[in-house]
Amino acid sequence: MIGPKKLLEMVKKNNLVEGLAKRELENPEGAGFDLRLGEVYEISGRSFLGIEERETPKIKLVAKYNPEKKQSFVFKPGKFYLVSTIEKVNLPLDVAATFIPRTTTFRSGLFIRTGIAQPGYSGKLTFGLKNEGGVEVEIELGARFVFAIFHWVDGGGEKYRGQWQGGRVTTEKREKQV
Repeated sequence: MIGPKKLLEMVKKNNLVEGLAKRELENPEGAGFDLRLGEVYEISGRSFLGIEERETPKIKLVAKYNPEKKQSFVFKPGKFYLVSTIEKVNLPLDVAATFIPRTTTFRSGLFIRTGIAQPGYSGKLTFGLKNEGGVEVEIELGARFVFAIFHWVDGGGEKYRGQWQGGRVTTEKREKQV
């Protein structure tokens, strides 16, 4: 796991994470960075995950962070959303990142579905978020909701070649897997 002092060096020298909040740049907490809620999407239609092809559901942007104006989004109980971060990562070939919800996030009933950001990935991050609690949860866009932990990949990794490079959220149509 890479500590915050080294991470801040990597942010300044290699642009490891773009768009970090002032709090993270000046006084990060723990062993990584808090990331903020940037966009919320509702999904619809259907999806297909095949051996060689895939198609993800249609998405509708329902909320987007605007630094000029305070705005909130209410996550309804039982509903699944896609969410993305304000920040973008630029991972070198010897670093991967994993993500966990902030404790206030799950204490409110929100569960985040995450994956790993592979070495060489560059772009914003998209996660699944479901309100599994029994109450509506209002989150201000720009609020911290997930924690990023960065790890060295001993011996180096292979560059991420997937179609999510750059931070896209969904497919436009059925497409061949890389």
